[in-house]
Amino acid sequence: MSDSLINLTQKVIKPTRLSKSMRTQLNERYVKSLEKQQYRFVGNHSAVKICGWTKSHIRGNGGCYKYKFYGIRSHQCLQMTTSMYCANRCMFCWRGAKAPVSDKWYGPVDDINDIIKGSIQAQMSLLEGFKGSETANKQLINEMQNVRHVALSLIGEPVTYPKLNELLDEFHKRKISTFIVTNGQFPDDIKKLKYVTQFYLSVDAANEKTLKKVDVPLFKDYYKRLLKSLDIMKKKPFRTCIRITVIKDVNDDDLKGYKELIERGQPDFIEVKSYMHVGASRKFLKRENMPLHSYVVEISKKLNKILPDYEIISEHVPSRVTCFIRKELKKKQYLNFKKFFEMTDKKQEPIAIKYSSKKMCSNLPN
Repeated sequence: MSDSLINLTQKVIKPTRLSKSMRTQLNERYVKSLEKQQYRFVGNHSAVKICGWTKSHIRGNGGCYKYKFYGIRSHQCLQMTTSMYCANRCMFCWRGAKAPVSDKWYGPVDDINDIIKGSIQAQMSLLEGFKGSETANKQLINEMQNVRHVALSLIGEPVTYPKLNELLDEFHKRKISTFIVTNGQFPDDIKKLKYVTQFYLSVDAANEKTLKKVDVPLFKDYYKRLLKSLDIMKKKPFRTCIRITVIKDVNDDDLKGYKELIERGQPDFIEVKSYMHVGASRKFLKRENMPLHSYVVEISKKLNKILPDYEIISEHVPSRVTCFIRKELKKKQYLNFKKFFEMTDKKQEPIAIKYSSKKMCSNLPN
């Protein structure tokens, strides 16, 4: 990374602490900006946005990499968050400069059923136009109204929501599978997680120095927090995944460092994905920093050579992403939804291999 790029990043996106007197996470200027990007807000701290792959799947043009890798049906996927704030100002993030940053939860705590109901209503409202579309698949239009998966990964830090376990439990009661994505800055909240279908930890750099430059963290002990989160991940029984966002010429030169972090967390899956040159990230990075898929594959193969416990099992070219699987999982990459919900219904620990399958499962509930 060039010194000029580092200095620019630190100058423009230096984190600022929010006043404790703030009563909502929804800054008016920030809300207006995100509404133009087709975000819809639910209550005091949640938001929904339709993924481009959801629209693509409804049109019959194929689903996202989560469909190919794990069997998540894109047209029935709800993309949302339970928190608008984050403890990082990552240079590759699409969030605007007015996005809230905080080291702890603040403001009201909305009811779980209000969040679920409001989020699904917002999703249906955003997809309403497809019902009159001549190009959309009619069967998929009917199916899209029956949400069967939620990805808490849209924006902010969803693990900080104080009622997260209750929210996940309610999703599972409704036979909706769950993915959660976190940046590892709130390890104590991660430790509290009981049941989740698949847990993601973003590892944005291979060492402490680069992580500070890439994530511009609010916490001074940001690296210790990431390491603690990896240690907690290792002990979780449910499916886990480390996501590496490759920024060319910025965080792609220390594969040994990534190896050590991966081995510390021992995830079931690894996703190596290209940085996308969109949104606010264009202020801090150049288009040349966005790798082609071929470069992502090249990095993945080099990483695989030093990770003997893993193998590359799939790739999704349009998303510029590869998927590794831990050999202990015996190539059972797909989700067996029926098995997962049987375990959560009985309050049993969802053990990864027990609800994983070698074949894509079609046993989604009606």
